[in-house]
Amino acid sequence: MNNPLVEGEDYYWNDQGYVVLTEKHHLQRGYCCGMGCLHCPYDYEAVPEPRREELLAKRRTREK
Repeated sequence: MNNPLVEGEDYYWNDQGYVVLTEKHHLQRGYCCGMGCLHCPYDYEAVPEPRREELLAKRRTREK
């Protein structure tokens, strides 16, 4: 994936000024990086426990 990132498609800026990568970007990358990204489509498979379960619980709360 050597293409430049496109704001609004691959990432956006949150209210705190951080870059947030989109699900589209993660799918193009093809794997979980293990950093606990907000839009990880891979269910945080590379994030070590207990952090992984915490992130999955937060996701379930957001989806309600």
